[in-house]
Amino acid sequence: MMSAMHEMSIAIKIVELAEAEARAAGARRINRVEVEVGALAGVLADSLRFCFEAACRATLAEGAELAIVEIAGLGQCASCGEEGPLAELLALCPACGGFMRPLKGRELRLLSLNIDEREG
Repeated sequence: MMSAMHEMSIAIKIVELAEAEARAAGARRINRVEVEVGALAGVLADSLRFCFEAACRATLAEGAELAIVEIAGLGQCASCGEEGPLAELLALCPACGGFMRPLKGRELRLLSLNIDEREG
């Protein structure tokens, strides 16, 4: 329940940002919204898709497709500098046991829009 509320607030913000960009470009409709979501961002892709559909109602994005580009987690050890995959924010280095700091995987950004422009 808590997670769905989290994804709903994110979906609403995505639609608000997309609408602002689309209106600035003179759009009459948003067909597709592409977002980047990192594996460590704490966002469930399926929940975000469901919430996005609801958040789009009565907006320029109603009926728009949500494309999610998922970014895998990557970390670097603060002690030895070893880099490797990171599945969670708090992880230990497999080489030396030091703490891994995230380099990639925390992204959450609007990448692109596909719009229909106003005619005339």
